[in-house]
Amino acid sequence: MAAEREWGELLIFDHPLSYQKGWTLQSLLHQERVLNQRPDTVIMLEHHPVYTLGRTTKPADLPQDEQILRETGAEVQVVNRGGSITFHGPGQLVVYPLLKVATYAAGPRRFVWMLEEAVLRLLAQWNIEGCRLAGRPGVWVASPELAKIASIGIRIQQGVSLHGFAVNVDMDLSPFALIHPCGITNCRVTTMRLEGAQDVSIKAVRRHLADLFRDVFGLEWTTILHMADNHAIPDPVSHLTPFPLKPVEKRYAGT
Repeated sequence: MAAEREWGELLIFDHPLSYQKGWTLQSLLHQERVLNQRPDTVIMLEHHPVYTLGRTTKPADLPQDEQILRETGAEVQVVNRGGSITFHGPGQLVVYPLLKVATYAAGPRRFVWMLEEAVLRLLAQWNIEGCRLAGRPGVWVASPELAKIASIGIRIQQGVSLHGFAVNVDMDLSPFALIHPCGITNCRVTTMRLEGAQDVSIKAVRRHLADLFRDVFGLEWTTILHMADNHAIPDPVSHLTPFPLKPVEKRYAGT
């Protein structure tokens, strides 16, 4: 008999969000999950250009003058996830799982392994052979030379995960040249498109990843919401209020 699946909600944004709006949304929904006011929830989106500096970021990982990063047009945000500095921008699929971790994994390492597993299965669907590297969370490709294709940085707070992972689908990689991505010197970065993925798009990747994430974690999507605009997200607030979801579609469709 098949194991009973957990219930989950998938929230998809069809247009890029600023990092601040994405963080406000995460914070609101995280607190709702901690209080059992919502099921486990996964957010899929793209961000406007932003550098995020995780807890292990060292001064050597970014330019001495942080203004150099801002002059590219990107925001710079210090965040409380694990890991060092990375870049997010259009053409990169960012996934924020807000899950009760103990339901799925014995601890953070296993949880990260499961996130990596979803990405590895995704790449395989586009005939890209991904791999793990010991001690370096994320997903890599080894040929023709080692390059990172997905970054992972999480935080577990009150038993519920925050932050998540980002898959480089088809994006401008030049902003990575200004930093040591994930704190790694001479870290080459790549995309699914550069690794030979044909007809790849954010829409297609998120559709496949929704199915694969469901399979790896044993989730059943009871609700799938598409947000056609960003106006439903409140500006940063000092207190938590229910998030006013405005569904455009209640079933996942499209390619």
